[in-house]
Amino acid sequence: MENTLAYAQAQDKNDELKDFRQRFYFPRLNNKFVIYFTGNSLGLQPKTTQDYVLNELEDWASFGVEGHFHARNPWFSYHEILTEKTAKIVGALPQEVVMMNQLTVNLHLLLVSFYRPTKQRYKIICEAKAFPSDLYALQSQVTFHGFNYKDALIEIEPREGEKSLRTEDILKAIEENKNELAVVLFGGINYYSGHVLDMKTITEATHKAGAYCGFDLAHAAGNIKLHLHDWQVDFACWCSYKYLNAGPGSVAGAFVHEKHLRNFDLPLFTGWWGHDKETRFKMEPEFIPMPTAERWQLSNAPVLSMAAYKASLDIFDEAGMDRLTAKSKRLTSYLEFIINQVNNLTNTPDKYFEVITPGDRSCQLSMVPHGRGKELFTQLTAHGVIADWREPDVIRMAPVPLYNSFEDVFQFGEILLHLCAK
Repeated sequence: MENTLAYAQAQDKNDELKDFRQRFYFPRLNNKFVIYFTGNSLGLQPKTTQDYVLNELEDWASFGVEGHFHARNPWFSYHEILTEKTAKIVGALPQEVVMMNQLTVNLHLLLVSFYRPTKQRYKIICEAKAFPSDLYALQSQVTFHGFNYKDALIEIEPREGEKSLRTEDILKAIEENKNELAVVLFGGINYYSGHVLDMKTITEATHKAGAYCGFDLAHAAGNIKLHLHDWQVDFACWCSYKYLNAGPGSVAGAFVHEKHLRNFDLPLFTGWWGHDKETRFKMEPEFIPMPTAERWQLSNAPVLSMAAYKASLDIFDEAGMDRLTAKSKRLTSYLEFIINQVNNLTNTPDKYFEVITPGDRSCQLSMVPHGRGKELFTQLTAHGVIADWREPDVIRMAPVPLYNSFEDVFQFGEILLHLCAK
């Protein structure tokens, strides 16, 4: 690697995904396009999104309620046109996934089915300082079932002086609590450090302990290769507004492994849209569940947000996760290289940049700006670098392979070097 503009531009010229960048809108700051490294919080808008949403608005105007069956993409079954491509992104069978609700809503609905505590088995293992979406959901689920969450939640912390969890420490906690364990739930990628967990190994250990295993994939779906079906994960949920570029607060996703789909004794909260679609409109009093993940649906499709998601989903299907993850590795490695180059030029004992994301990573790098703090983050923003800050001391950057370039990374290094020299 080289810290030169010529090198970065050469990498972009040879990038087989380079044309996808032109399919997204980039924000502007002071009439200049920004370097956007915040796909881990909100992905950029595809230029086709407006047309996809407008199509549904036009069909609503033209058909009214008949749009449920006569729209170009009939609303009655709109969620079904998202299923196959979504399944490819998360490594699932089509019948194992459904797009519905929001992430935390889906997590609660899945825990209704998979967190069935008894006096003997009631504990949940999760990461310490989990993202509040997960932590609050777990606390309330435990409390709802009459347990004290301070006792029932086992929160695994990194070792002293380390920033990321070790797989062996997670496995040790599972083994030590195997007789009391009900559920293991982690973020597939830790939102703070960017660490990608060994989901396959964690799932295997959880099942050996006789418990269910689930994952929050908010930072993983559309970011890394997932194999939820092959890994035998019991359940998972994710949002679509980060790497999946579906827009703020857009429709979320849920996964339930095939082995659970015909277990109709599995308890769940039911709603009209989880009823067998062949007899749904007969309005019978008896609930007949769908034999798919659609069984966890409560309401009909939020078509407008699904249309925005479909715009991005079609781009993902064209690009392919294999090509995206291959570029992601190169792009993120180049970002770390550039950060190290800046360190070499500006490093002092009390002012340096520490990348805390371990080798098991996605496209997110988390950096601690020792001796510079949040002021540096504010200065980066003023200079057109849109990253994000996480308390107490981390700048998160995500060079997304669909729309970020090697030149973006090089220019970020130039701005960082300028700010350090200043």
